Amino acid sequence: MADAHVNGADTAEQTDPAPKAASPEGAGAPVRVILADDQSLMRMGFHMVLDAEEGIEVVGEASDGTAAVAQARALQPDVILMDVRMPGMDGIEATARITAECPQTRVLILTTFDLDEYAFAGLRAGASGFLLKDTRPTELAEAIRTVAGGEAVVSPRITRRMLEMFAGDLPNAASAPDSEDPRLVSLTPREREILILMAQGMSNQEIADELIVSTTTVKTHVGNVLAKLDVRDRVQAVVVAYETGLMAP
Repeated sequence: MADAHVNGADTAEQTDPAPKAASPEGAGAPVRVILADDQSLMRMGFHMVLDAEEGIEVVGEASDGTAAVAQARALQPDVILMDVRMPGMDGIEATARITAECPQTRVLILTTFDLDEYAFAGLRAGASGFLLKDTRPTELAEAIRTVAGGEAVVSPRITRRMLEMFAGDLPNAASAPDSEDPRLVSLTPREREILILMAQGMSNQEIADELIVSTTTVKTHVGNVLAKLDVRDRVQAVVVAYETGLMAP
């Protein structure tokens, strides 16, 4: 990441970026991003990287969770890059509040390790995925565009590994039968089967091969599962599968 000099940043700052090149034809409005990290050098580095990307606009910065929530409410961004270890309100609590209050905003957790308990907590709080802080600039930009489009940026397989590692923290996984959890009641037997296969880390194509159906049929079932569970993406669906005990650690 590019070097930058540390400057005194306010807890919350709405940025006024220089004019940028227009988004590629057909790309529509730029993806609006807030940077939330208590290290001003880290924010500046991300800002410099994203300023070089067409179709992405940094609209605000925050140095703690409280400021991140306030910025999200005021600016209604598409994506927030969220550090988890910040003073005061941490990134986990901020993620939970933002995803509850600003359902159109996607959160990407910033973490140091890919199997980090904080990244796991962030997913449970509603984040659409996580990124390592040393992610390459091109991968960072692609991840932002991906979650802005409604997809997750961490694979279900990685999510499963995290859930299995930290499943002891799940309140219902070992004790409550899945039939008792109201989140699963509305699922049909086929949708429940689809959810289990999703939780096993299978892609749509792999599920289609397993069930001997078309990928279009699988996509329809996956969409129904996400809608009935009231979750944003496959990663959140996998979290629910473990939380409810449908999948055992």
